[in-house]
Amino acid sequence: MIAENLIKELKFKAVRSGGAGGQHVNKVSSKVELLFDLQNSVELSSEEKELLLKNLQNKLTKEHVLLLNCDESRSQHKNKEIVIDRFLQIIANGLKVQKKRKASKPTKSSIQKRLDKKKKLAYKKAFRSKPKFE
Repeated sequence: MIAENLIKELKFKAVRSGGAGGQHVNKVSSKVELLFDLQNSVELSSEEKELLLKNLQNKLTKEHVLLLNCDESRSQHKNKEIVIDRFLQIIANGLKVQKKRKASKPTKSSIQKRLDKKKKLAYKKAFRSKPKFE
């Protein structure tokens, strides 16, 4: 239900695709640009907006607008569907709260193994040195 209301807040722009494709490319605006103004969204709560601002900061413009493009298909309608799916996926991933990492302690056996290795290596290196005659 929330996804349908978010889709109503989206703005779409059809643009001519770049690249190879012959005469068809020059006539048809098949590339779709999706714009979503995060700050002015009515559907999202202030906590959700803060979380999205934090998690999607590298995908947002300076004005906090999410801008997505799609020119995979020659059909404008197909590109619109693809870009909407991408948008919903990005928003869903952005709203996930990451669990805090619990620092773990090394086991007693791993500490003992490390100390044993250190002793072996020290012993080996001690034998490499020249003998001291007094």
